[in-house]
Formats: sequence, structure tokens, C-alpha cells
Amino acid sequence: MNIKTITIGAIIAATLSSVAFTHEGATGIVKERMDTMSIMGKNIKLLVPMMQGKSTYDAEVVKAAALEIKSHSGETMTKLFPKMEMDMPTNISKAKPAIWQEWEKFSALSDQLYLYTDGLVLAAENGLNNNAPAQDNTSMMGSSSALMGGTINAIPTLDELSAMSADSVFKLVSNACSSCHTQFRTD
Repeated sequence: MNIKTITIGAIIAATLSSVAFTHEGATGIVKERMDTMSIMGKNIKLLVPMMQGKSTYDAEVVKAAALEIKSHSGETMTKLFPKMEMDMPTNISKAKPAIWQEWEKFSALSDQLYLYTDGLVLAAENGLNNNAPAQDNTSMMGSSSALMGGTINAIPTLDELSAMSADSVFKLVSNACSSCHTQFRTD
């Protein structure tokens, strides 16, 4: 796992865990969405030190965190962004209008997160591969620029994910989160 991946994971964790402090006054679906992001952030933050080799790797903790993130991704995530919200004030929400303007891309990223966290559950028993050269996974999923807005060449299957090291799959989870935040979340 390379420094860039770990840094992305750390940034995502810090961003997500700070949501509760920056969104006082949120109600309804916006609050529900913020609470969801906070839960996901806490789980990412829990996993980052393990994936860096800075804390003891525990496959059961990885599985539990991945299942928690998975439970908030895919269709569960997209339901938190109703189309009628486009007309709502955005002074509290961090969601960009691009979510609704580029719904298919947003939905695809949420579905990827679901797949990758499902893969992380399966790969957890494989442990870490931090001693191997950094894996960029471009042969399986295209370049990171493809995730950021271009066409995604190929997404690994669940079988392929289950054969990877946990830190390699975590990299995909982090990249999916980062890509979504870059495109669809305000600073």
C-alpha cells in the first residue's frame, strides 16, 4: 500500500468524522445523511491504522467495519439524496447539485462502494500485503482519473476482490469515497 492511498484514507476519515461538528442545525434527510457519513467515517478511521500497519491487524474488526460501511452504501446511500432536494436550500448540506445532475455517476460510485466493501469483508482473512510494491489496480479498474470522472474500464468482480489482500481492497474503498467526495461534496 502506498503513502498516497493511506493519505487518501486519512483525509476521508478526518473529513467524515468532522461532519458532526460542522452541520449543527441539520434536520430530516440531511441530518440522516450526515449521521450516515459520520458512521462511515468512523469505520474508515478505525481501519486506516490497521492498513498502514500502525496497529494490530484484526480480520474480524475489518469485516465488521466493512459491513457497517456496506450497509450505508449502494441503494441505501442513494436513497439519502432525494431528487426533490435540488430545490432545497444548501446552506447546511455539503451535497453539490452535481449529484442530481450526474445521478448515474453518483449512483455508480455508491454501487462501487457497496461492491468494494463486500469484497473487503471477503478479503479480510487474506491479511495485509504492505511489504509488496504498491498496487495501482489499473488493470482491473482503470486509472484513478477514470474514477474521478472518466469512463471506468473494468471493475473487479467479487471473486477477484476476495482474492486480493485486505489493504489492496481498502485502497479501492478509499478511492471510491475520495472520488465521490471530490465530485459531489463541497468543502
